Amino acid sequence: MKHLDTFLRVWVIVAVLIAPVQELIGQTKRSADPPPKPLVTFIELGSVRCIPCRMMQPVMKSIEQKYGDQVKIVFHDVWTQEGQPYASHYGIRLIPTQVFLDKNGKEFFRHEGFFPEAEIDKLLQKHGLKIRTGG
Repeated sequence: MKHLDTFLRVWVIVAVLIAPVQELIGQTKRSADPPPKPLVTFIELGSVRCIPCRMMQPVMKSIEQKYGDQVKIVFHDVWTQEGQPYASHYGIRLIPTQVFLDKNGKEFFRHEGFFPEAEIDKLLQKHGLKIRTGG
């Protein structure tokens, strides 16, 4: 009986100590919001061995930095085995090809060839994206 009494006392102490930790864990899980869904997905279909495609790389990086989580940038190297299905899926005729999808995944714009950053800015801003300020 003495062992049972000691066991119950230890169990109560452990339960009292664990309860605040469990509550804290629950609050952390509840307060972790999912990342915001991008307003636009910018899909670049090209190749790392294509000169105009390589010229698009710094443009895509700059767009990603300027618009942050408002835009998701995806690159598919269609000259690789992994990237070939995307060429078929999007029905591209030449590279680079840029495909822009709205937040619901519906294509709203397509461009073939090198696409200047200033023109992409106009397109994105026309669809409600704002350039981030201050970092």
